[in-house]
Order: sequence, then C-alpha cells, then structure tokens
Amino acid sequence: MTAETRKKTRKQPRSAKQPTARDSPTQRSRRRSTDTALAPQRYPKIESIDGRHPLAHRVPSAVVPYAARRRRDSEIAFFNFDLARQIGLIPARHPDHLTPTLRRTLLDTFSLVIVNEWDEAHGRTPSPRDRCPHTYMATRYLQLQHPDKRGVNSGDGRSIWNGLFRGQRGQWDVSSCGTGVTRLCPATSAMGEFFQTGNARTDYGCGTAHIDEGIGAALMSEAFARNGIHTERVLAVLSLPSGLAINVRVAANLIRPSHFFGLLRRREDEDLRRLVLYYAEREIDDGRWPEIARERDRIRYLARRVATDFARATATFESEYIFCWLDWDGDNILTDGSIIDYGSVRQFGLYHHSYRFEDTDRVSTSIPEQKRKARQIVQRFAQLRDLLLEGELPALDQLANDDVLTLFDREFDQHRRRLFLRQIGCNEEDVDAILHKNPACLEQLLALHRRLERRRSSRGICRVPDGLSWNAVYCMRDILRELPERLRVSAAQGSPRLPADHFYEIALSAIASKKDRRLNAYRQRLALTYQRHYLQLVDAVASRGGRSRETVLQDLSTRSVLRNPYARMTGDGLTHATRRLTTILRRLAPEETFGLVRAFADSQQREGASISSSEAMAGERPFVRRIHRDLMALARDYRESL
Repeated sequence: MTAETRKKTRKQPRSAKQPTARDSPTQRSRRRSTDTALAPQRYPKIESIDGRHPLAHRVPSAVVPYAARRRRDSEIAFFNFDLARQIGLIPARHPDHLTPTLRRTLLDTFSLVIVNEWDEAHGRTPSPRDRCPHTYMATRYLQLQHPDKRGVNSGDGRSIWNGLFRGQRGQWDVSSCGTGVTRLCPATSAMGEFFQTGNARTDYGCGTAHIDEGIGAALMSEAFARNGIHTERVLAVLSLPSGLAINVRVAANLIRPSHFFGLLRRREDEDLRRLVLYYAEREIDDGRWPEIARERDRIRYLARRVATDFARATATFESEYIFCWLDWDGDNILTDGSIIDYGSVRQFGLYHHSYRFEDTDRVSTSIPEQKRKARQIVQRFAQLRDLLLEGELPALDQLANDDVLTLFDREFDQHRRRLFLRQIGCNEEDVDAILHKNPACLEQLLALHRRLERRRSSRGICRVPDGLSWNAVYCMRDILRELPERLRVSAAQGSPRLPADHFYEIALSAIASKKDRRLNAYRQRLALTYQRHYLQLVDAVASRGGRSRETVLQDLSTRSVLRNPYARMTGDGLTHATRRLTTILRRLAPEETFGLVRAFADSQQREGASISSSEAMAGERPFVRRIHRDLMALARDYRESL
C-alpha cells in the first residue's frame, strides 16, 4: 500500500464540534444551526492575503519574487482562533470551530508551493488551474552562516511572505515556512546550484518544514505572548504527507535588523533609505512610534528606538533565562526585539548561562553574551544613521561612545532591575519607589541573587543533545516563590530568618552533585546574607506604605507564586511535549489541537488568567484531557532542564 493510499484510507479525526451518537437531539440541532449560520460566511481578510506586499514595490532589491501553485495534499492541523480574532482575520465572536468555509479559505490561501528556479529549468510549470494570480516574495537579508557575506544570496531560504493585511489593530505581515526552496538558501550559496523542493541532498536546501516545528513554535510563542514577551506567533499549521507541514506565522512587522544590514554592507544607500522610511511609516501608522514628520528625525529615532527595544529584550532574556542566539547580524530577531525562528530558541528552568547551541559549522553565543551582541546591533544602527544623515559611513570604533549605546546600557540596567523586583512580587508602585528612593538595598540583593543563580555544577562542561552546557546548581526562582511565605511563618515562630540548610533545601536543584550540596561556612554565610538583604528590601517596601513586615511578606508571597511558577516550560520539556502532541495529531481535530496549545500556554501565564488550564479542558473528551495531563506532567518533570 502506498503512502498516498494510506493517507486516503486512514480514519480521519472527529471534529471537536461535530455531532456524535452520544449527543442529544437538542445538541445536534443547536450545532446544525451554528454550522448553517457560519457556513455561508466569507473571510475577506484571509482572502486578501494573496502575495502582494508593499515592500516589493518600495525596496525591490530586497526581495526575490516567485510564482506559486496551490497544493492539493494538505489539511489543517492547527488554527489559532485566538490570534485570528485578536488581529481581525475572523470576526470577534467567531466560535472555535473550523467551518467548511473557513477550512477551504485557509487552504486556498496558504496551501502553496513556489515555482522556483529548478522548476523553471526542468519545465515544471503549474497548470492555469493551480497557478496563483500573484507572485510571493522571499526577502534578502544578511546571514553570517552563508558563504555570501553581503546578503545578496542569503535570506528566506524556505519561506515566503504571504502578504499584508490591515485589521482594526493595525497592519500585519504573514509568512509561511515550508513552501519551497528559494535561491537564498545556504545550500545554493555554498554549492552554486538550484535545488528541487523536497530533495534529500542537503539539509539547508530542501525547502520543507516539519510539523513538529510548527506545533513546537505554537506552544512556545503562545506561552511567551501570554507573559508579554514580544514574539512572532503561529497562525496555522497545515499538515502534508510524510510529516511535513506549512507553518504560517504572523507579526506586526517582519523586518529584521539583517534586512537593513544587507543593504548597508552592499552600500545600496538609496534602497537602505527607502527601507528605513518604509519601516518608520509602518511603525507610525500602527501607533508603535510617535508621530514624527521629518525624514531626518525618523532616521535618528530608529537608532534610539532600536537601542531601547533591544536593551529591554535582552534584559528580559536574561531575566527569563531565554536563549535566542543573538548575533551582530540581527538574523534571528525582529527590529523591535521580537523573537522569531524558534528552531534555536530555548527557555531554561535554571540559569544555564554557559549553554551554547551547536550548529553544523559554529557554536552559538550564550545568554549573557546576548547583551554584547545586541549592543553591536545598536552600534550598527548608529552607523546606518550617520550614513543616511551625513552621506559618509563611519567606522564602528568611531561610534564606541555614541549616545545610543549609552541609552542602551542605561535602559538595560533599569529594565533588568524592574523585572527582578516584579519577580520578587512587588507591585508597580513599589517597583517605582524602590528604583527611585531605595536603590542601594536592591543592588545588594540583586548582586547576591545573580551570584547564586550563576553558580555552576562541580561536574563541569557536559555535552547535551543540541550543544554544550555547564549546568547551574540553584533554582533561584524557587527561592523567590517560597521565601516570603517561609520567612513569614518562621517569624511567627520566633526566628526572623531560615536556617541555611532550609534555604538550600529550597534552592538546590536535582542537577546538583554531592559536592554542590555540601554545606560549608561560606555557603551558610551566603544564605543568611541573602535573607538579610531580602528583608531590608521588604522593610523598605513596608515603610513606604506604613505597612508591617508581615503584611508585605504576605502580599509578596501571593504575587511571587504567580510570577515564578513551579512547572515552568523549558526547552527539553517543550521538545517532549511537542513530540507527544505531534505523534497523535491524526487522532485530534484542529479545534482540539488548538485547545491543547491554548491550555498549555494558559498554564504558563503568570498573571491575569481567568480560569485554570484544567478547567478550560473540562468539556473535552477523555482522550484530549489525558493528553493535556501528559503535557502538564512534562512541564513539571523537565522544569529544571535546558
């Protein structure tokens, strides 16, 4: 039996909203009424995403256009109803139900494969019935791993931009990964030839994507979005034969720093100016930038805005233990600091600050090195600014003391302190008061906190499945979550501080060796000193509002439990959760997959969740609830890992 025959004959997943024999007549009647009401509905916003994008006309040298044909072998595996409602692709009151019309519209819009150079050379032109009316673009941008170091032949190697649409909350860029190999893939640059989509000759020239990439990115990006971490988000995953997929993603503005840096390196000054102005117009029109009338002022503001955005992004990465593989080319991140390309993104349970991702030809930066790389990105935007304003390209060392770098440093330090106070459990008023009136007590605690969280295992460097690591020992998020309540109880029993062994009982992770667990005089002193500085901060908060230490500790305890969850999503946990979900996708309806992704993301939401993820799954069938329990167990089991 061929793979195609198996695909046709296998049992299809029951839709989460389709009537079954166990439904009552009233339920079946109600669902038929809903389907009848929704079936004729059109989705004009989705239909408007047809390949056309203003960037292709504003900066034509930055794009490579491709004709495309529709695929007939895909099916919807996941659709992000929440995201689609938020950005205006579907009506605000649309239920979490994939109607036949919505399914057909999504497939007509996103089930595509490009007609690339190999296809044209071998006469593989699509029939008029399958050919899409407009071209789609792959964009050029600088990438360090490419033999081409100028960004002429590097960029979107297996992705296209589907287009742009305007919703009530602004404009949105839509792209798809797994839609065919382009001339910008690394393999074409390295080998000097074009490749057939789906070939098995090269990893970086196949033009395909796997379904676990899309589901994994959906799980992580939705969890990040719940907690205010800026990120591109997955709109849909279209399953293809043999485990392949088309992964559709959405962001407010998909321009990366590397889009600018490619033009800068090639000294295509006029196109660089056009790209800067295009980016500025998008940001102003959508309200993310203030109104700036003059062109020169927009150019100046871009450098300052990048400095602020990247300072806050890298401070967030350090605070949240997020590895994003930042480098000076700005390839793996958007210009506003949003996370993109989840293939090498990790979130750790401990501060594994020595972890490095190992690619085929190089090893990545580490989490603390991301600050330096972000600073280099800002420095290149200062270089870009001076080129466009003065007409001459300054050397980077001439910009070592530029004002935007001073702004970056100041904003990074301020934002990191603000995030730490929020993790402790302070409200916004207390955060502002400590930062402006009692910074000294914060500095002492933060310095000691960072020393403890950076403590590495005595076992030394070890190899992990995707790179190298030297694992951390202490789970300081557990300290921030448990300490206020433990101190409050201890004070009620007559002791203002915990014994050192009780402190380390909370902090020590399962990774710690016997040597790491040995309680010597130095470690005892650290534990007591940490608590002293912590209580000094508590007293500073208490004095501001005339509250008692016990009241403040109780308030901090309530908030710190939410902000430092026990079952924290990590890279290893996400890998296993993705595998668990993708292996049973064929037994799930798209609505059920969406429900599982949403429930997992809700379980990671630190504040503002109206109901628990378990309560949200109460109405699902037993099989789906069991999968949800498995995902939650994986988050707990791998909470301290990479």
